[in-house]
Amino acid sequence: ALVLRTDGDCWLFDCGEGTQTQLMKSQLRAGRITKVFISHLHGDHLFGLPGLLCTVSLNTNADPQQNPACVDIYGPVGLRKFLRVTLGLTGSQLLFPYAVHELEPTLDQSPEEGQLSMEMIADDGPLHPQEQPGRTICLDVSTDSYLLFENKKVVAKAFRLFHRIPSFGFCIQEHDRPGRLKTELLKELGLKPGPLYGRLKAGKSIILESGRLVHPSEVLEETIPGRKVCVFGDCSSVLGDGPLRLCSGADVLVHEATLGNEHREKAVDHGHSTPEMAAAVARACCARKLVLYHFSQRYKPSSSQKDGDDDNVLELKRQAEDVLQDSSVEVILAEDFMNLPILLRR
Repeated sequence: ALVLRTDGDCWLFDCGEGTQTQLMKSQLRAGRITKVFISHLHGDHLFGLPGLLCTVSLNTNADPQQNPACVDIYGPVGLRKFLRVTLGLTGSQLLFPYAVHELEPTLDQSPEEGQLSMEMIADDGPLHPQEQPGRTICLDVSTDSYLLFENKKVVAKAFRLFHRIPSFGFCIQEHDRPGRLKTELLKELGLKPGPLYGRLKAGKSIILESGRLVHPSEVLEETIPGRKVCVFGDCSSVLGDGPLRLCSGADVLVHEATLGNEHREKAVDHGHSTPEMAAAVARACCARKLVLYHFSQRYKPSSSQKDGDDDNVLELKRQAEDVLQDSSVEVILAEDFMNLPILLRR
């Protein structure tokens, strides 16, 4: 699991069984989680979700005068029923509403044996007491992506991946920000700091007392590009042009590297990737940083290496760097509790 922190909220990507334990060891507060993104329905990415929601509930103010915000959960078809049945069978009541928004996969996202039957995913039963109706989101063929939501600050989309069962990646893209005001120029124009500064910053033209019309483009520096974070679920390949278009210029691209390059055939057979494959995606997307994660247990961190151990996780980093040696992409190995700031491009 990983968390994207933005403006005080925490957005969680995948939720394996150990997620609650790790959250308690971290500086993050479970009650801050407002959105959850599940890449696919394998247990190591999902089994911790019901318990996590219950933990979030324990950290929710029970004041009946307050209306807690709805936790929005995005993931493949079948996720809604999984939560409804799990919370229902365990008699779990939550102190906040939640909604599950399901992504409709295409048939080419997995082998036939990895596709769920209609009986397994049917959610025609009653809603959980705290469940709000969610959306079913279909592929937009014009963009080869799924629009999850958009607000004044960001747009969130999903894209298709190939795995043993349907898998998705997620792209969180900030909107561009207006540049700084050229305060010296504004002073020359006789404009003092105040509400009119705010109008210009918001992209609105103003009229000075002299009658002159001032457009924002005259007094604003260059636009500040929004930051972009892309998180890939388990996969052995991307599908269509959507992933590469969406993730083009990503500040951070998070991609699995389950096995080393020498085990490529085994990795692909199990629907996974190698460092070389992850690096190829990062290169095609012109990403600034490639974060490798989801390592097989055979790869030991340097701190846990013992005499005679051959499978060092640092070798996975070296394999990705070899592919990217003539590029500016920085390769990073994910570690528990690693904090990676994503700075604005100024």
